[in-house]
Amino acid sequence: MNDNNKEYPSVFKMLTNFTKEIGTYLVNGSPNVTIDDYKDRLETCLNCTSLKRDVMRCSTCGCKVEHKAKWKTTDCPESKWKVQDEKK
Repeated sequence: MNDNNKEYPSVFKMLTNFTKEIGTYLVNGSPNVTIDDYKDRLETCLNCTSLKRDVMRCSTCGCKVEHKAKWKTTDCPESKWKVQDEKK
């Protein structure tokens, strides 16, 4: 089944998610994943039915995947990304 018609979370929920994610990222020194892990994460997203391809946004969490996939401190909301080392 294609979930591409799935609604985004509410604006409040997306802002809450983003605030939490950016806070953790900044507190930990803004660590990024390796280029290979970034490519793997994007590939996973591209093959996921929750991705809204026209805007490259995850319909589960509402995040822009090209940004979220870079941050070592973030996880896929559907647990599809490889677990990163040294994540706090």
